[in-house]
Amino acid sequence: MIIYPAIDLKSGQCVRLFKGDMDKATVFSQHPADQAYSFQEAGFAWLHLVDLDGACAGKSMNTESIEAILAKITIPVQLGGGIRELAHIEHWLSRGISRVILGTIAAKNPELVKQACRMYPNKIAVGIDARCGMVAVEGWVDDSELEAIELAKRFEDAGVEAIIYTDIERDGAMQGANIEETAMLARSISTPVILSGGVTNMQDVQTIKRYEADGIAGMIIGRALYEGTIPYQEALRA
Repeated sequence: MIIYPAIDLKSGQCVRLFKGDMDKATVFSQHPADQAYSFQEAGFAWLHLVDLDGACAGKSMNTESIEAILAKITIPVQLGGGIRELAHIEHWLSRGISRVILGTIAAKNPELVKQACRMYPNKIAVGIDARCGMVAVEGWVDDSELEAIELAKRFEDAGVEAIIYTDIERDGAMQGANIEETAMLARSISTPVILSGGVTNMQDVQTIKRYEADGIAGMIIGRALYEGTIPYQEALRA
């Protein structure tokens, strides 16, 4: 199972939000590229990168920071936040991003996602951010009437590389991950699922790993790595 350390970018800084609230951002580093390099040096195999300003604006906003990260590290990077057009996807893949995460556009224009999967095989993930099992869009601000499982099933045969499932109410709250709901989603589809939101300690990490056979292929960890409740090396050894 792959562990993805997370860097969320806001105003060029590495931050963590509390339950998706842009007004409740804790700054952990003013040098995101250095933070990315420290994750690489620790031994992590991937980086999960989100442009928070981009998610709200509908277009990439932290371009300079993203490109600095790509120049600093060699491990593959998956990027989400504000990527809503084929031209955006092409731009970031050409700049060295290994996997693009489509969130809001997946809920609003699933055909574009399917087209992207045909054009860029093995390069597209769908990010499903949910509150109480219902999909939220536009940087987590707007709640839809679409169930997360229903949205995931729309991409069953599209060639999506992974579904990244975030429980917004758990994200950044350090209150434990919503493992059961994520496992239920993973069992209902054939696409690999990456769990995100609320991974707090090594017990969470070890519990999540037991669900690999259910289809949980990875987990994203943010605040717990920054605050030290999950030490880098313990996470990698788990």
